[in-house]
Amino acid sequence: MAAPFTVLIMAAGHGTRMRSDTPKVLHRIAGKSLVGWVVDAAREAGADRVVAVVRAGDGVADGLPEGVECIEQREGEGTGAAVLAAREAVPGEGAVVVLSGDQPLVTAEQLDGLLAEHAERGAAATVLTTDRIDPAGYGRVVRDGDGHVETIFETKHSEGLTPEQLAVREVNLGTYAFDASLLFDALDRVELEDGESYLTRVLPVLRQNGGTIAAHITDDADAAIGVNDRAALMAAEEAAQRRLIEEHARAGVTFLHPGTTRVEADVTIGRDTTIGPGTVLEGSTTIGEGCEIGPHTTVRDGTVHDGAKLIHAFVLEAEVGRGATVGPFAYLRPGTTVGEGAKIGTFVEVKNSDIGAGAKVPHLSYIGDADVGENSNLGASTITANYDGQKKHRTKVGKSVKTSVHTSLVAPVTVGDRAYTGAGSAITKDVPDGALAIARERQKNIEGYADRKEDSQK
Repeated sequence: MAAPFTVLIMAAGHGTRMRSDTPKVLHRIAGKSLVGWVVDAAREAGADRVVAVVRAGDGVADGLPEGVECIEQREGEGTGAAVLAAREAVPGEGAVVVLSGDQPLVTAEQLDGLLAEHAERGAAATVLTTDRIDPAGYGRVVRDGDGHVETIFETKHSEGLTPEQLAVREVNLGTYAFDASLLFDALDRVELEDGESYLTRVLPVLRQNGGTIAAHITDDADAAIGVNDRAALMAAEEAAQRRLIEEHARAGVTFLHPGTTRVEADVTIGRDTTIGPGTVLEGSTTIGEGCEIGPHTTVRDGTVHDGAKLIHAFVLEAEVGRGATVGPFAYLRPGTTVGEGAKIGTFVEVKNSDIGAGAKVPHLSYIGDADVGENSNLGASTITANYDGQKKHRTKVGKSVKTSVHTSLVAPVTVGDRAYTGAGSAITKDVPDGALAIARERQKNIEGYADRKEDSQK
């Protein structure tokens, strides 16, 4: 188990290039804020405390995950000043890890490796690095003969740099572990540049004081993705999707066309489930084992039990039972529960209703605020008229009921077990068990009507 450590997250700044009223670190990828990704990585790595440094009134504090401590940076500019703002929040000993709130794809495994390297080297500071990206524009890392960091030099402007310097490919990713007992005294000695204090300038100060600067290199370059505009946000989303889908695939989920599928961070999917093209799984959605989801299906904050099939469906805050089928072109709205083995068919909308086990609503129906019993079959274009203009009312359909086509159930109304309705009926009164309810005008045929109509138009 790693020794206790504190994580500081640099979360200040609106990010004007985002062109948004939302603070930069509260923009979302895969359903989770940028800073939320960073917090989760820190906690998964075992951080004892997670502290976010924000600017007063920038709105970041309101969007931080629960349990994150918040420190306001009230003076100074730059990353060094942000770390100094958290001086009182950091213990005087142990490790402190500094992360950027706009670099969402750093992983717990990378933090574990960083801290292990830091402890093994007895370092004053340890830098997370990679050599798996184009190094142009990054601070490049030069190591000494012992593998320690000798210097980090900037390459935003290549003028005056030698070919040997430009050939260096290992770059600084801006994630650090520091010895807390040394960090702040060294930061106090960092000189301002254009009125700003840069955290990277603390490294040579620590080295001059006899400290070791170590580096932990990672093959996963996604940690390098920093979000400063919407284009970078798209790049982070793409990388997050790739990561999430690969994780689910390794856990036994099949994706037929992963490039068209979107899965958010808090989604869980059981093994042997197949996800079809164009499928979107959002929020706290849970998908069971052996399901078939898609093509072109969206589930948001829904629960789908083992063996269910959803085709061209939209499921919003609803539950689909084991072995049930939904779609194509079906819409399940909040509060809906579809029982085991039930069927919600083509062009059916269900809202705030309980559809019993084995029941069928095959096509062209609207069922709202209703309880439908087991093994009932609602014929094509059966609807519940649940709103009287002021209040919603509930419809109760018993077990093994069979409604015929174009039945309107005008709530509040109860249809008893094993009851039937006639085609085209508007049911406004309760139907006893086993009865046939017919509520329509008697048919009348007017002979010769077509001839008379045609004569009148001559």
